[in-house]
Amino acid sequence: MNKITIAIDGFSSTGKSTVAKQLAKHLGYVYVDTGAMYRSVAYYAMQNGLITKEAFNVEALVDQLSNINITFKFNDDLGFAEVYLNDVNIEKDIRTLEVSKFVSTVASVSEVRKKLVEQQQKMGENKGVVMDGRDIGTVVFPNAELKLFMVASAETRAKRRYQELIEKGDQVTYEAVLKNVEERDFLDTTRADSPLVKAEDAIEFDNSILTKEEQFQKLLALVEAKL
Repeated sequence: MNKITIAIDGFSSTGKSTVAKQLAKHLGYVYVDTGAMYRSVAYYAMQNGLITKEAFNVEALVDQLSNINITFKFNDDLGFAEVYLNDVNIEKDIRTLEVSKFVSTVASVSEVRKKLVEQQQKMGENKGVVMDGRDIGTVVFPNAELKLFMVASAETRAKRRYQELIEKGDQVTYEAVLKNVEERDFLDTTRADSPLVKAEDAIEFDNSILTKEEQFQKLLALVEAKL
């Protein structure tokens, strides 16, 4: 069977990673969570005092990019690949609201994007990959056979994200999560380098009122049509 490249873009907390994992598992494809890669760089910047609420030392981060090695290792028990920063598992560490507050700012740095896009393109050289993020269909894989653009209202996405964080035991408020979602939307769509935009040939998919299973089945039908 011919393998294709599936590019999934869209706003934060639209369920891109969830359905990307489902599709990759079903198809036997490689799944790459590019958001986790940008979160890893943001986490590195936080851990090394390069970014705070008051300041962001962009030059220092750019100088230290060669020290940042991001890899994915499949966890058989979990059924998906976890992200490692310099051989340390940081899968849980990067999923906090604190990291979310800085990830769009870090992702707007051109040097960071250049480094990660090169890695992402290498991961997808042989097709058979499902990749989700903000610029997969426009920058990373402009020739992908299937491009999806996920949307949902800010309120719907904030409710989902809030529930996820509460279930993990994080102490957050819905208002703080909604504010973060709206701020990330603004930063992602207005940054100078590779802003979040829908590729001309992407299929827009609104999952505001769909269950995870309904979403999976609808998107799987789109994939099978391409195959």
